[in-house]
Amino acid sequence: MKIKPVALSSSGFVCFAHRGASGFEPENTLLAIEKAISMGAPWIEIDVFAVEDELVVIHDDRLETTTNGAGYVTQKSLAYLRSLDAGKGQRIPLLREVFDLVDGRVGVNVELKGPETAEPVMKLVDDYNGLAGLDYGQILVSSFNRRELIKVRHLTPDIPIGVLVRGIPLDDAAFAEDLGAVSVHAGLSFVHRAFVDDAHRRGLKVFVYTVNHRDDLKRMRAMGVDGVFTNYPDLALLGNR
Repeated sequence: MKIKPVALSSSGFVCFAHRGASGFEPENTLLAIEKAISMGAPWIEIDVFAVEDELVVIHDDRLETTTNGAGYVTQKSLAYLRSLDAGKGQRIPLLREVFDLVDGRVGVNVELKGPETAEPVMKLVDDYNGLAGLDYGQILVSSFNRRELIKVRHLTPDIPIGVLVRGIPLDDAAFAEDLGAVSVHAGLSFVHRAFVDDAHRRGLKVFVYTVNHRDDLKRMRAMGVDGVFTNYPDLALLGNR
């Protein structure tokens, strides 16, 4: 199924499949990503840690939550991580495997979770730019870690970045504008109309995580947000059809 990724600069409402279609398949696996694509999601969101010169796709810093392993991701060998079951027999993917699977069919939001991830992510993105159907316009790099985002901005000025926030800063979206971000990613429990309006005045998109219920989706649309992260892409896509 060939899907044209929704440009982040467009006026359309953007659906990000959160860790793939994680409401249907094991999160952050190739199975969940392919499921999201088959459902019509124009963007997927995944999380990465750097381990032994590779980028592994997993959300938690410990393995117990989503795999049959134990311990901290960054304290384990790549061979050990790749031997684990991440659900339904799926391995923890490498970011390069995600890019190969996606093959330009959708956009990819790469969230930098682990330390020192900016440089290896940007090296891989640069390697894939123009290959496997990917270009800079189909990649969004995001993080709670502003230091890592500053590194991304210095390494590859043209790459779109998004800033994650857990609460609402006193200066609203000014910090994201200062970083040269294209978007700010706010938690469902904290986002409000004044913050959305402030971000829009600064030319920023507002994407909200994690929206898994119809009433919350309706409320976010009424608030004027530009898109949502959801474990159930069919929920967010319904309003776009």
